[in-house]
Amino acid sequence: MRRLDLEFQPRQSSLLAWALLALGGAVVAVLVLAQQQLVSEQLGLEARVHALELKLGRRPATAAAQSSAVLREQAERLAQMRNVSQQLQRPWQQLFAMLEAQPQDDVALLSLTPDARKGQVRISAEARNLEAMLQYHQRLERSEELSDVSLLNHEVLAGQPEHPVRFNLTATWETGHARP
Repeated sequence: MRRLDLEFQPRQSSLLAWALLALGGAVVAVLVLAQQQLVSEQLGLEARVHALELKLGRRPATAAAQSSAVLREQAERLAQMRNVSQQLQRPWQQLFAMLEAQPQDDVALLSLTPDARKGQVRISAEARNLEAMLQYHQRLERSEELSDVSLLNHEVLAGQPEHPVRFNLTATWETGHARP
């Protein structure tokens, strides 16, 4: 059987390896200096362009360069405005009319939580019994405005007379043939 030769200590690095490491460090230092010089040159040119635009009257003197924090804040406000606009463009009247048109002899709506961004609506309601709850669920599934109607949870209220059922549904809120 052949003897295994395990070497746990690395060999001495050669002079060539150290020379290559030094050369690589020097190249990195030269590139960093060149990058700093280009950045300072760019800033100088931008300042000259700004001064020339002021001289020509193409840029108002009061306009200051906006910082990244100001730009970030403007982007956040724009996103909020788009969110509000999207919610206002939803067909709220169709949804309310459809829910009000549903027979409500055995079911009472407790809350309605629409999420216009996701195109979903959450419905909390109370039914006289489990059968009434299931019939309400089926009626919502057959409606044109809602799809993917899912029962999230239900609870039989044993402490109340007649043992009503409190439940939560979620559904995708359709607008026409496509979701927004």
